[in-house]
Parts: sequence; structure tokens; C-alpha cells
Amino acid sequence: MRGRRRWGRWACVGVVLVSAAACCAAPVTGALNAMLTLQAAQQVDAGTADGGTVADIPARMLAAYQRAARQVVRYVPGCRGMRWPILAGIAKVESNHAIGRTVTAAGDIRPKIYGVLLDGSGTGGNTTPVPDTDHGEWDGTATGERAVGPFQFLPATWHSIGRDGNGDGRADPHNADDAALGAAVYLCGSGRDLTRRSMLKEAVFAYNHSAAYVANVLGWVDQYTATAKAPDLKDVPARVRTVIEAALSQRGVPYSWGGGGAGGPTYGVCCSPGGKSGARIKGFDCSGLTTYAYAHVGIHLPRTAAAQAGAGRRIPPGAGTGALKPGDLVFYAYAPGRDATIYHVGLYVGGGRMVDAARPGTVVRLDAVEALSGYAGGARLL
Repeated sequence: MRGRRRWGRWACVGVVLVSAAACCAAPVTGALNAMLTLQAAQQVDAGTADGGTVADIPARMLAAYQRAARQVVRYVPGCRGMRWPILAGIAKVESNHAIGRTVTAAGDIRPKIYGVLLDGSGTGGNTTPVPDTDHGEWDGTATGERAVGPFQFLPATWHSIGRDGNGDGRADPHNADDAALGAAVYLCGSGRDLTRRSMLKEAVFAYNHSAAYVANVLGWVDQYTATAKAPDLKDVPARVRTVIEAALSQRGVPYSWGGGGAGGPTYGVCCSPGGKSGARIKGFDCSGLTTYAYAHVGIHLPRTAAAQAGAGRRIPPGAGTGALKPGDLVFYAYAPGRDATIYHVGLYVGGGRMVDAARPGTVVRLDAVEALSGYAGGARLL
């Protein structure tokens, strides 16, 4: 059950300006322009490098994690503290939430997910042959063993911990509900208290005996935990709260390249550096969302992220994210310190999080401020 590499960062928008209202980013010139354009092309469909959000998890997979977290006490009554971000952290590393597969309403994942054949060849890092235990029932081969499903269980392990999570009478590691419940049972052990960090680490280490794996999974668990919590706005000034609540009210609205403005979501334009058209999607891009939010208090922002960095009082990147306050704009750049290279803007809500429209294929969501690289400071308008 060896973890997979994280995705590279995807720019909310690229550095090539399609039209004045099309992008979050402003154009740059000369050699820097060529370099950053190349970076944008390389990063376009790579995803988010350093953090995850609920919106990055397919809805059907998230439902499976949530259901398993509720169900597991039936099978391990002594288990405490199981929650869906723990399962999401494992599944992120093991299979990237089965993204790219079809997940049916019943939770069946097609095509099935198979790991490398554990024949000792060295492929995928395996050096010890593992003999077949299931005659190919789960892993599709009788010549040896390979991990299966979104949680990458070996068939022998699944035989002992597999559970029927969707009530169809069969425990199938290729079913999202069953696999998530089996993972919850495995992590709970004989009754761990997963509210204790030491026991959570112990559980993840039991899943894969690697310190690097534990650190990777726990990083994702922390990210998902942070982004799942509703922001606490009770002590936020009224005008700032109005701005934040306006942005939060658009959670779930699709990303649209060039979409959105002071009046709300709009159809965008074609096309992002990855060829994703916003012209058929009604929604927001990153700067469209911040423009919409600040319009609720009568502040009219420029259309692009780089231009918005010139609004209000600039918070330099050297001050660190600790200098941010709720309501601040948060910027990310290919070359922090050069505002012309800013590629993304979000709205800080406190607690190390922002609400933003991240990239094509996602929706307006809460993200950890550390979810993107190239932190370029902020701007305070209120």
C-alpha cells in the first residue's frame, strides 16, 4: 500500500491574458513571460500541490468516507474519534480518491483500481514476493498478490477486515462504501482512541510501516479537517463579515474561466491554458469571486488578481500568513515579490483558511491558505 505522489499546483488562471475580463492573472513580458507561460502550461491540469479540500473529493467518495466514520462503532465499539478526514487522508495518498474512475450510486468503482504485482521484481518498490491468497477473486490474478481498491488493501488483509458498507450483502474492496468501512475498521484496530495524536499516528503506521507515509497522510488529514470546519465570524467586524458571507454563499458554484463579477456568477470565456472553456459554465474565477464579495460593501475591485493586489493596504509576503486578518485578499504568484506574476487570489476567512474559486473542474470552496505555493502576501481593504 505505497502512497502516490501528490498533484502539482494548478494555476487558478494562467499568465497569458485571453481578454481583459478573462483571467485572474495579468500578462508579463520578456523572458519572464516565456518562462511563466511554460510553467502555466505544465501546471494546468496538475491539481493542488500542498493541500486538499472537501471540494477536491468526488461527492460519492466523500459520502462513503462520512458513512464509514459513522458506521465503524458497530464493528469496533471501543473505537473513538474516527472521522471522515482520517479516511480521506488515507484514500488521497492511496488512490487520489479514485479520481478518473466512475463511481456508481451503489459505490462500485470502475475500472477497478489495482496496485503493482508484488512479485519481488522491484516495480513500484516491491522487493519481496507475496504469494496469491484469493485465486484472483479481488486482484484479478492468481500469479501473486496486488493491492486493490481505493484504499489499496491486499486480498489477505481484506479477508480479515472487509465489511459490507452499502448493505448489498457483499464486502467488496472495489466498492467505495465497503472499502471505506474496511479502512475504518483497520485503523480502529481493537479500539484505538483516534482523538489522541499518538494513536492516530500508530493507526496510520499500521496501515503502512513508513514514517514518510505517516507524515504524508497526517498532512492531508489536517488539511481536510481545517477546510471542513465552518469559519467562526462572531468577532469579525460587520462589513468584513458581509464580504466573507457573500463569498461563502457561493460555495458549490462552479469555477468558470473569466466568469463572475459584482453582480454574481456569469458565463466565462474560452479558454484556460489547459483548454478548459468557461463559456459553457456559469460561475466564478478567482478574481470574479472576490469582486463579487467586495461589491456587497460598495468596493469595486479591478478584474484581475494582479490588479487587485494594488487595492487597499498591501501586506508583504515577508510578513507571513500570520499577518492576515479576516477579509484580506490573499495572493499567490509564480515569482513572489513580482506582482505582475500573481496567478491567484482568495478571500481570507481566518484560521489559516480562505474561500476561493480555485481552478477549472472545481467549485467555490474553503481552502487552506497553504494549499497553494507561491504565497505573495495580501491586501487589506477594510
